[in-house]
Amino acid sequence: MSTVDHYQVARAFGAVLKLSRAGAQLTQEQLAEAADIDRTYPSLMERGLRQPTLAVVLTLADAFEIEAATLITMTVVRLRRDQL
Repeated sequence: MSTVDHYQVARAFGAVLKLSRAGAQLTQEQLAEAADIDRTYPSLMERGLRQPTLAVVLTLADAFEIEAATLITMTVVRLRRDQL
């Protein structure tokens, strides 16, 4: 990844968020409640329309009971895969 395309990052993170949410068997509203964020925010992130702050990434990871680094790593892997 030589340059950062914010739109690609947002879409990759959104895909990772959606997969993680589905794996945890949570609805978007349940995730929003668990992460203490607005109920519409998960949908916006999953569609690549919003990028979370670091604080939100940390609360999302807590909601999934995983390390925040896992979400970041999964996003980087997806970005690299999409560039092939």
